[in-house]
Amino acid sequence: MTALTLSTAAAPGLRADAIVIGVAKGAGGPSVAPGAEAVDKAYDGRLAGVLETLGASGAEGEVTKLPAPAGFKAPVVVAVGLGAEPEKDAGFDAEALRRAAGAAARALAGAKKAAFALPLTEAADAGVVAEGVLLGAYSFDAYKESAKDAKGAKGKGNGKAPLAEAALLGGKPRDKAYKAAVERAAAVAEELNRARDLVNTPPNDLNPEAFAAVAQAAAKEHGIKVQVLDEKALVKGGYGGILGVGAGSASGPRLVKLSYTSPKAKKSLAFVGKGITYDSGGISLKPAGHNETMKCDMAGAAAVFAAVVAAARLGLEVNVTGWLALAENMPSGSATRPGDVLRMYSGKTVEVLNTDAEGRLVLADALWAASQEKPDAIIDVATLTGAMMLALGSRTYGIMANDDAFRSAVHEAAEESGEPAWPMPLPEHLRKGMDSPTADIANMGERMGGGLVAGLFLREFVGEGITWAHLDIAGPAFNEGGPFGYTPKGGTGTAVRTLVRVAERVALGDLG
Repeated sequence: MTALTLSTAAAPGLRADAIVIGVAKGAGGPSVAPGAEAVDKAYDGRLAGVLETLGASGAEGEVTKLPAPAGFKAPVVVAVGLGAEPEKDAGFDAEALRRAAGAAARALAGAKKAAFALPLTEAADAGVVAEGVLLGAYSFDAYKESAKDAKGAKGKGNGKAPLAEAALLGGKPRDKAYKAAVERAAAVAEELNRARDLVNTPPNDLNPEAFAAVAQAAAKEHGIKVQVLDEKALVKGGYGGILGVGAGSASGPRLVKLSYTSPKAKKSLAFVGKGITYDSGGISLKPAGHNETMKCDMAGAAAVFAAVVAAARLGLEVNVTGWLALAENMPSGSATRPGDVLRMYSGKTVEVLNTDAEGRLVLADALWAASQEKPDAIIDVATLTGAMMLALGSRTYGIMANDDAFRSAVHEAAEESGEPAWPMPLPEHLRKGMDSPTADIANMGERMGGGLVAGLFLREFVGEGITWAHLDIAGPAFNEGGPFGYTPKGGTGTAVRTLVRVAERVALGDLG
C-alpha cells in the first residue's frame, strides 16, 4: 500500500516525482486552491492562466500535467480539479478533496513519490486526502503477467506499480489529531482495499471455503475471535437457507462469525453480509450477459469482513460481530429447484419460487443467528436486487430499516463517509405478495418494487425488538465502467466506510 507521511516541507525544495495541487472551477475560470501558494508564486502568480491555456477548468476529477517551474526539485506539477469553488470563508467539501486525491494518485501510477499540496485546513482534511490517495492508488494485478518481471516482482515489466509514497504538505507531523486522522485513513483504506481484492478474485480461487480461510487468517492477525460452520455444522444447526442455496455446488457453504470485543464497549452491533462467491442463478439460470460479473455477489460479505477488521484495528469502543453467509449458487442434479420448500434456521418455511433470489435465503439464516445474540442493532449488506439498480443507478445504494430514526442515522453515516446512499421505504402492502399456499412465505413477491420486497422478506428474519437496517449495494459494489475519483474499475469496497462510521458513532454514543 502507498506509504503516507505528513510534511511541513516547502514544495520547491522537496525531492519527488510530482507536486499535486488543487484547482477549483470558478465563475471566471480556474483558480488555484489553497495549499499551492508556493507553486503559484513560482509561476509569478500566473498558474491559473497557464492551466486555462492548457484547457484545464477545475472540473472535478480533471487532471492536467505541466512542467514544474525552475528551481523545483520535482519535475512535474499535477493539477487536479476540485469542482466548484466554495463560498467565501467556506472550505472544500471533504468528498471533493477525497476524489481529487484519488484521481491524482491513480494518474501517478509508476511514480515513487508525490507531494500533495491540497487544501489542509484541519486534521480531518488530512484524513480525507490520505484516504483518497490510498483508495485511488489501488490496483488489482495479481493475475497479470505483465505486472511481473522474470523474478515475479510486482509492478515490473509492462505494468505500472501504484504510487509508492505520498507526502501530505501542510500536514503537522507532531500534531496528535493529524497523526490520528492519517492512521485512521490508513486502517480503513487498507481493509477496504482488501475487500476490493476479494471481490475481484476469480470465483475458481475464491469459493466459500477459501473465503472462510481468508477471514480466519485476518482474525488471527488482529485478535478477532472466529467461528466457521461447515456443511456438517450447518446441517446439524438447521441452516436450511444457506444449505439450500449451496446444494448445487461442489464447493460447500460456510457461515463465518467474526467477533471483535472491546473491554470498554457499552453497545453491540452485528453486521451481516451476503457472500455468494459465484451466482449462476441456480436452476433459474441467469440469461447470457448477466453471468460475467457474478463473482461480485459476495461484496456484502467482503464489506462486513473489512469493517470488522477495521473496527479492531482502530480499537473502537463497541462490540462488533460480523456474519459472513457464504455459498456458491450453481445448477446441478442436487440443486434446489423452483417449488422446493426450505426450513430456515428460524424454523420458518420458505417456498423457493426463483433460485436466483438466493441472497435473501442465506441472509435470512444469518440474520436470525445474529438476532439470537440480542445486539443493539443489526445491519445487513448485500448485492441483492437488480431492482435497486433500476431505482438508484450504479453509484448509489438503498437503505431500508424497521426504524426510521436508525435508517436516517445510517444514511448520515454514509454521507459523512462519502458513500452515495438513499433511504428507501418498506411498504406494508407489498408483503402480501409473498404469501405462499405451501409455506410460511415465498422468496418472491410482486415484480414492481422488487428491491423493497426483498427488504420486507429479510425483515421477517430479524429478531423481535431489534433495530435493523438493510443496505442493497447491487449498483455501486462493482464498477463495470471506467475508473473515477478514487473508485477503480471492478470491486469498489462499497459500504465498508459506512459500517465503520456507524461503529464509530455508536462507540461515541451519538447513534442511539
